[in-house]
Amino acid sequence: MSDFLDILTHGRRFKAAVKELSLDDLRETAAKLEKIITEREEEEKLELEANAERNARIAEILAQIENSGLSIEDLGEVTASAKTSTKKRAPRPPKYQITIDGELIQWTGQGRMPTVFKQQVDSGKSMSEFLIPGME
Repeated sequence: MSDFLDILTHGRRFKAAVKELSLDDLRETAAKLEKIITEREEEEKLELEANAERNARIAEILAQIENSGLSIEDLGEVTASAKTSTKKRAPRPPKYQITIDGELIQWTGQGRMPTVFKQQVDSGKSMSEFLIPGME
């Protein structure tokens, strides 16, 4: 807490700090503080009203859940299973293959074409010649 707030919130220190102020200055300071207090009360009231509306909606949803025969724990299970379903998908099976110097090279047909396939296509061959049977 700053020194100012320490003085402001401590009775004797505050009294010592303002003893040189005139009565008019004290009243003016009190009016400013009162204005700040009023504004803060209004902010809190608006916040409570907003929370009351939100809490009423939450209570309504909870009642609907209970009426449907479910519980909050059921929702926890659903969200937990939804998180596990976002696992990385299985790799795509290869669609094309070619054997170069005894090495089998496969390609899914997505992404950049591997150099060995590009060289074969550039030399006049068709990609259909490299299709894995059953992958048409």
